[in-house]
Amino acid sequence: MFIAEDLIPPAKPTKIPGMEGMVSTLFGYGLWLLVLAGVCATGYGVFKLAMSEKSRHGGGSEPFKWMGAGVAAILLSGSLISILNGIVG
Repeated sequence: MFIAEDLIPPAKPTKIPGMEGMVSTLFGYGLWLLVLAGVCATGYGVFKLAMSEKSRHGGGSEPFKWMGAGVAAILLSGSLISILNGIVG
């Protein structure tokens, strides 16, 4: 049976020095939600590209805007997660 935890690791936010308690936990989960939002935006861009009108006047650049924003969100949140884990760990 396919389990989603095999594909996406569980969110385990680490405590940031000087920022304890609820704020640190919410910040950690917020970064994981940003990763998931980036994945969804990239997937939506791929879907729009597949379903877009292929004529000369069909909005051809909009799917690439979605995919670019999704990849940017994934890279930004992924780098922040790795930086914070490097500082804490």
